[in-house]
Amino acid sequence: MLQLQVLRQDPEKVKQKLVHKHFGSPELVDTILALDDERKRLQLEFDNNQAKVNSTSKEIGMLMGKGQKEEAEAKKQEVAALKTTLQPIADKLAETEKQLQDELVKLPNLPSDLVPAGKLPADNLTVKEGGTKPALYAGAVPHWDLIKKYDIIDFETGAKITGSGFPLYKGKGAKLQRALIQYFLDYNTAAGYTEYLPPLMVNEMSAYSTGQLPDKEGQMYYMPADNYYMIPTAEVPVTNIFRDTILKDSDLPLQMTAYTPCFRREAGSFGADVRGLNRLHQFDKVEIVQIVHPDKSYEVLDQMVAHVEKLVQSLELPYRILRLCGGDMSFASALTYDFEVYSAAQQKWLEVSSVSNFETFQANRMKVRFKDEKGKPQLAHTLNGSSMALPRIVAALLENNQQEDGIVMPEVLRPYLGFDKIS
Repeated sequence: MLQLQVLRQDPEKVKQKLVHKHFGSPELVDTILALDDERKRLQLEFDNNQAKVNSTSKEIGMLMGKGQKEEAEAKKQEVAALKTTLQPIADKLAETEKQLQDELVKLPNLPSDLVPAGKLPADNLTVKEGGTKPALYAGAVPHWDLIKKYDIIDFETGAKITGSGFPLYKGKGAKLQRALIQYFLDYNTAAGYTEYLPPLMVNEMSAYSTGQLPDKEGQMYYMPADNYYMIPTAEVPVTNIFRDTILKDSDLPLQMTAYTPCFRREAGSFGADVRGLNRLHQFDKVEIVQIVHPDKSYEVLDQMVAHVEKLVQSLELPYRILRLCGGDMSFASALTYDFEVYSAAQQKWLEVSSVSNFETFQANRMKVRFKDEKGKPQLAHTLNGSSMALPRIVAALLENNQQEDGIVMPEVLRPYLGFDKIS
């Protein structure tokens, strides 16, 4: 959530940045500032009337002590009249504060100055490419044919058990999932991240705190009986570990990693782009999250991008890194880098990771603060990244490494798998 002081410092600049992010209602800034002005006016009126009540009440005691009962009685009537004004003002103040909050949470995070202009994925800026696209043999096929050939993932039975987009992994397919998860966690913990195993359901406040609500309500699976949401990413429960916490400066940075299944409705998704493993309702992902000092967050963002890049390189996959344009960024992000790997049989790039800096946007919602060297609490910055999402990584590994007699596994995974090839 944006801080009101940011809106007040330069409202026109805020509107320009909202336009850069292709937010449809930049004039909402004026509405919010008007509500804040009304809130301040009502608060001042309430405080002034309360002060009059307090001072007049003291006068009553003094007059009674002097035996001036008639004067004291007049003051009592004056206090009673003042008190009748307090509740209506308090009610109006509460209503205005709620309206202010309801409007403020509609504003997305402001994009960093580094965010390129544009609205569509085609407008994203490619900042780096690496690896070599493989030359496949003549009979190469996409991963949805490979998984049937080698009987490693069963979409039909998964659909029978639950529905489309819920695959059933089996045999070496299940082992490949488990190997990737363990490898990713080992890689992250070796870099200093502390592993967590969080709940897979969160309450409304947790979803609100990281920006999933109210922006992505339709994309999450919701259980109305308990008012819980299935997590769309481990970012949500892991970042909320430190909600309503005042940290020490020396506690920063906090580095966390977690594996979880992720659940996304992906309403309206259809067509060739979502075939096979390209888009699922349930998938596995390992996440990295950092809570850092504001002065360090963009340095940390670069470090996290480099961390994910080395992980992709270790899997021997061709990749590219994109800096997302304003219109393609998430609601909560100030700057995002996407990683895509090249899927040779499909001849297309597949997104496998997003690494983002949220600056104070999430921290302000969660009230994650730290005390600086003067002992003054200030908001921390939060960052997160996929390290990594499995389905499209698996798709690329299967397609890019296929040979006529099987699918060769990357060297780095073989100790985790216990086999070199799926055949």
